[in-house]
Amino acid sequence: MSGRPGVLYVVATPIGNLEDLSPRAQRVLAEVDLVAAEDTRHSGTLLAHFGIKTRLISLHDHNEAARAAELIPRLQAGESVALISDAGTPLISDPGFDLVRAARQAGIQVSPIPGASALVAALSVSGLPTDRFVFEGFLPAKSAARRERLETLAAEPRTLVFYESVHRLQESLEDMAAVLGAHRNAVLARELTKLHEGVREAPLQALAGWAATDPAAGKGEVVLMVAGAAATERPPLGAEAERVLKALLTELPVKQAAALAAAITGLKKNELYERALAISGKK
Repeated sequence: MSGRPGVLYVVATPIGNLEDLSPRAQRVLAEVDLVAAEDTRHSGTLLAHFGIKTRLISLHDHNEAARAAELIPRLQAGESVALISDAGTPLISDPGFDLVRAARQAGIQVSPIPGASALVAALSVSGLPTDRFVFEGFLPAKSAARRERLETLAAEPRTLVFYESVHRLQESLEDMAAVLGAHRNAVLARELTKLHEGVREAPLQALAGWAATDPAAGKGEVVLMVAGAAATERPPLGAEAERVLKALLTELPVKQAAALAAAITGLKKNELYERALAISGKK
């Protein structure tokens, strides 16, 4: 038994093209004592391709809490573990949060082995603003809940990023067009790094029409990005919020005034901060 605890490596794996598995990732996967994988059959094929024979164990949504309780003592005893998901970077809409949190709470080193991420890959080729964005993962499967979630995002000025199942793609695009606006610009990236990679830009309603008629829309992995709301689409703060903010700005710096105004009015702090900058002439 080692006198030092092991390391939990969070290893990104390819989202399609196997050449995207870095040499460092290959070395770590070969050297650790265990590889905790979302689907051992899927990941077994990946490891076999690179001649890696490290033992695989499953770690998925249904067993993660129990598996974390099992792995922490092993890490404390000196074993090292690599965490991988089916594709891309673990924890980004994939399992692993419970294990990483437990490891950090136990004082175990958690080390990232960066690589492919569908989220970042899609944003990098979208042509939409990427300096500020909001990642929402998967929207609810039912239309009513999906529209309710979208309503909370309708005034968001940052680029919106979603993962979506191809089986719900058309319905989700129709809901987005209804809630966010038929003419709101969007970019759909599918099958990134794979043979049939495609990136399509169009207004939401046009994308919904394409998804309803093109058989290609029903295949592959999808990242959907939607332009943030323009200033003219964002509702005003309201007279009372404006009054509170102006009063606070007479006594407090911009950041503190916005934070306190948010607590008083229940409005979003970032929106109040933007307005406070405008009132104070700093924007």
